Amino acid sequence: MENKQRTSRRSEQMGDQIEERIVTGVYPPGMRLDETELANSFGVSRTPIREALIQLASAGLVEIRPRRGAIVAEIAQNRLYEMFEVMAELEAMCGRLAARRITHPEQQALMAAHQACEAAQKANDPDSYYQLNEQFHQLLYAASHNGFLEEQANALGKRLRPYRRLQLRVRDRMNSSFAEHAGIVEAILAQDGELAATRITAHVVVQGQRFADLVATLPMLGGPSRG
Repeated sequence: MENKQRTSRRSEQMGDQIEERIVTGVYPPGMRLDETELANSFGVSRTPIREALIQLASAGLVEIRPRRGAIVAEIAQNRLYEMFEVMAELEAMCGRLAARRITHPEQQALMAAHQACEAAQKANDPDSYYQLNEQFHQLLYAASHNGFLEEQANALGKRLRPYRRLQLRVRDRMNSSFAEHAGIVEAILAQDGELAATRITAHVVVQGQRFADLVATLPMLGGPSRG
């Protein structure tokens, strides 16, 4: 059991590092990701690399092709925009339901997650902030008390994970993200579902200059812009 957990953690670490290289353009769209070469590069066996590539394929960053193996996928800008639009609607629904259904222990957990984000924000640590931000959003999904909705939000959240993480490196985005969290928590604790939904939509969807700033950080994007 311990060896299995260690392998799982190593696969997750490899997935994070390969993901980082994909979204920053070190591994460009269309590049073949050879398991042996990656294993040698990271100083690990092929097993965690293979598992990491499978995880990245489920997130849409990699395509597993017959006889070619793993290939870095190309994501069109309009496709990314559409995914953020759907994510905003899913999370808005979670917020609307959470405002009615959240329990007292869940309120405390959401507040604790929000406070943890504040510590990372003050430390100007975007990667730590992202991990804590992810916990904040997952608590929000769970507080909807709709299992199917929670599953869908987590699934799409997994696909958008690298983009939301890098978005936090855009100038001042982390500070504004934390301020937006505060408004979301306030609305949910006030049991105002419509206000919570409105604030969550504004928090998640990327429009105008924010989307342009995000795209500028992602050299792996291909295809036409939504405009």
